[in-house]
Amino acid sequence: MTRALVILLLAVCHIPAFPQNVVDAGSNGGCIPVRTVSEDELAYKSGERFTFTIHYEWGAIDSDVGWASVGIDTVRFNGQKAFHCVVYGRTTRLYDFFFKVRENFQSWFTADGIRPLKFTRNTLEGKYEARNTYSYMWEGADTTYIAADVFTSSNGQLTVRLPLNSCTYDLPSLFYLARNIDMSKIVPDVKYPMTFAIDDDVYNVYFIYRGKEQKKVKGFGTVNTMKFSVKLLSGNVFTGEEDLSVWISDDDNRIPVLFEAPILVGVASGRIESCSGLKYPFSSYVKKR
Repeated sequence: MTRALVILLLAVCHIPAFPQNVVDAGSNGGCIPVRTVSEDELAYKSGERFTFTIHYEWGAIDSDVGWASVGIDTVRFNGQKAFHCVVYGRTTRLYDFFFKVRENFQSWFTADGIRPLKFTRNTLEGKYEARNTYSYMWEGADTTYIAADVFTSSNGQLTVRLPLNSCTYDLPSLFYLARNIDMSKIVPDVKYPMTFAIDDDVYNVYFIYRGKEQKKVKGFGTVNTMKFSVKLLSGNVFTGEEDLSVWISDDDNRIPVLFEAPILVGVASGRIESCSGLKYPFSSYVKKR
């Protein structure tokens, strides 16, 4: 479930994770092209809320195993106006008996400019625990960096400095940045890079735009979408043979409504269940459930 929640976060950002030493095709200085990051023109506002259902299929197993919520509010952070995002995921009560998971991501970033300020992660996955606390050090005399305190039940406590530049984000702040993508600068089938940090490492990422598609989302309705897909590296979760597919609402809100990701055993997917507090009308609806 933790892996599925991380997939969800990557999916809603339109991107997969790659180690930092992988060279990406395409170039925009390592930054995603956005329409604007001025607060008045962002794709969202304070008070917006989503809920997603996490689903798993393998052989005879075909069931919902968890859910995730995403919400954003306005706060004051060190005297400046900022957004505070909370992403919370958990297994269902039934699945708790087999493998209990709780995941909490929180991110603070400037309301104008989407500059990350602080990030925390609190994970419980069976007997495994992980905690991250990031402070973004933008005002250093010689260099900028992320001051990261990282704990895992397998490796203990680490205090590290992670590299930081104007294109580096944590996953929640990256989600909100990506919703402001400038589609007039996006060419189908071209890779567009970006960078995020999690745990004690920094990753390069990229997305590929595949075109527009009308998609039926169970329990939600039929939606006009923009489809994005990526190749996933093989490893202990992904097969490396198929694409992660993500469908984003084709309107000014840019809401992720569905994703599907092949994993080594079965397929993980997620679908939107509800949304509220949107900044713009949800005009991509073709037919409600």
